[in-house]
Amino acid sequence: MQKSNFFDATIEEKISILELLEICKKILDEKYKPDGFNIGVNVGKYAGQTIFHLHVHLIPRYKGDIENPTGGVRGVIPEKRIYNLKN
Repeated sequence: MQKSNFFDATIEEKISILELLEICKKILDEKYKPDGFNIGVNVGKYAGQTIFHLHVHLIPRYKGDIENPTGGVRGVIPEKRIYNLKN
């Protein structure tokens, strides 16, 4: 059964997601050597979720990739951080 968001997942599924994040982080570290990471989960339209199935964003970050990294996940793509909630 497809889950619509993180909170719909079972404990076992959440553990599997965390294990997969560790695997993916290791691969990204080895291949791209990022300076940091953002891990993001949007739950619900008003939290920015636009694809209504469970997914987790693992975003490699680099020093200087944006002017001010404050705000974490919301600031990864500056032109995308302001949501139009009228839709």
